[in-house]
Amino acid sequence: MPYIRSWLHLVWSTKKRYPFLTKEIRQIVFEHIRENARKKGIYLDCVNGYSDHIHCLISLSADQTISKVLQLIMGESSYWINKQNLCAEKFQWQEEYFAVSVSHSQIPKVREYIKTQEDHHNRKTFQEEYESLINKYEFKEQANE
Repeated sequence: MPYIRSWLHLVWSTKKRYPFLTKEIRQIVFEHIRENARKKGIYLDCVNGYSDHIHCLISLSADQTISKVLQLIMGESSYWINKQNLCAEKFQWQEEYFAVSVSHSQIPKVREYIKTQEDHHNRKTFQEEYESLINKYEFKEQANE
């Protein structure tokens, strides 16, 4: 059996960044995502977010890809949210997402960042956070290629 620890910080938002995820709803959704990930063999270290987006710290196994893991988490959770009638309108996630590898030495820092999302977004909007991540990891250059 191979020993693999490939850490990823994942971020995705609600469709059109609509604030569907009230404090009460997001706790229910996060718990469901944790349970669903466990059932599907996805190592989800932590999950948190705010009214219009989610952050996850995961570790991929040898047979997992980023797109497949996100499909299993995002697709299933969207279906489940609608089935549970948690939102008055049809719930959807935005198709785009952010994924970046994380060095093992940075895991505590990323965990803390994810765990403090509510405090973080009292000071910074998701749009500001999104733009800083795009700039920090130089995704604009990648998009222009």
